[in-house]
Amino acid sequence: MKRIYLVRHCETVSQDPESPLTENGYKQTKALAHFFKTKKIDAIRSSPFRRARESIEPLAQQRNIKIIEDERLTERVLSSINLQDWYEKLQKTFIDKELRFTGGESSHEAMNRIVNVIEEISKSNHKNVIVVTHGNILALLLHYYDHTFGFKDWEKLRNPDVFELEIGYEAQVRNVWN
Repeated sequence: MKRIYLVRHCETVSQDPESPLTENGYKQTKALAHFFKTKKIDAIRSSPFRRARESIEPLAQQRNIKIIEDERLTERVLSSINLQDWYEKLQKTFIDKELRFTGGESSHEAMNRIVNVIEEISKSNHKNVIVVTHGNILALLLHYYDHTFGFKDWEKLRNPDVFELEIGYEAQVRNVWN
């Protein structure tokens, strides 16, 4: 049995890859470390975006676990151009998984990217792993394991948020963040 904790990063100043956490976000990192206090953790993988790394750094330092950065955990790019109606367009990509906008990736492409990370972890020797990523790509991963998870569920994701994915005979995912 593998246990993978899927973490959405803490509150951030902006969506820029090098954006720091907000003051509240830094407080949330302590709550996140406290949440994992009694849980066995063998490895930590994170998006290289600053907000993801900073979200898990206090725990990694407490446990003396090196954070492995993985480009495949970066947020999904909806488009390389500024879309004024990005919210509506994002919603459409939850319905049509092949829909792609200029310079962006489809839901299907982004989902495959993060599923590959999970499949690698499931084949590794690690039994308890934390994966820190971003809201849209996390929602796509959750949809992969639970087809009922959709756009409305994405809207309800919090910063931070934690889901536990158990991979055994079957894969089961559930929200575990209070």
